[in-house]
Amino acid sequence: MNTMFKIISDQFANFKIIRRMAKYDDRANYQSHYLGLAWEFLNPLIQIGIYYLVFGVALKRGDPMPGVPYLPWMVIGIAPWLYMNKTTLDASKSIYQQVGLVSKMKFPINVLPSIKIMGNLYSFWTMMAFGVFLMCVNRIWPTISWVQFIYYFICMIALMYALGIFNSTVSVLVRDWQIALQSILRMLFYMSGVLFNFVTSNFPSVLVRVLELNPFYYIINGMRESLLSKGWVWQQPNLDLTITFWLFIFIIMVFGSYLHNKFRANFVDLI
Repeated sequence: MNTMFKIISDQFANFKIIRRMAKYDDRANYQSHYLGLAWEFLNPLIQIGIYYLVFGVALKRGDPMPGVPYLPWMVIGIAPWLYMNKTTLDASKSIYQQVGLVSKMKFPINVLPSIKIMGNLYSFWTMMAFGVFLMCVNRIWPTISWVQFIYYFICMIALMYALGIFNSTVSVLVRDWQIALQSILRMLFYMSGVLFNFVTSNFPSVLVRVLELNPFYYIINGMRESLLSKGWVWQQPNLDLTITFWLFIFIIMVFGSYLHNKFRANFVDLI
């Protein structure tokens, strides 16, 4: 427990460094491209266009939520998914890619996942702004339930760091974990309700309940319900899912902190 709190406090103590390195990391990734950072936004927009044509036009079976057109519903959900998918993979490689550099400096290794978490936020906010624009075009206006978005954003950041500290450590110890993680995320894409609402589909109620336990679904669905004014976090079954979500965060964070603290002195040798 003390290790977990120490790691969390390091993130706040080094916030300025994290923000500075996140900006540098983004520029370094696209410095040899003609369009530069524009690809941070073009890639998600291209994916949104493809998914809309396939699932919103070709396979359209009515609106996923009553009174909510498919396109704004999809964009509000796919924005956090694209962010979480990219951040989970980037954070899992953060220690492996940078440990040789930071080992020569007085720099806490446990902030490396946070650099990826912050760096990927720029494209996330752009996609969310696009989703809100589509909502306004379809006459879906802001309501008091929008304040819940702040809570779900905090949930998303907490999930990303818990998975980041765990995956980045395991990726150093077990090199196959990076490949396995990519396969897991491909599967979770269809299990997180990104492209279709399995709650209103013909899924068995038991299967729906199991799928709702997915922490990615909790965030995606929560952001949708907040911005589309379809529910509150303290209502059932959201309250049960909230307890399950934070229990998952706590377990992953404690276990990830333990592994990180145990093996961090050997990261350079292991790599």
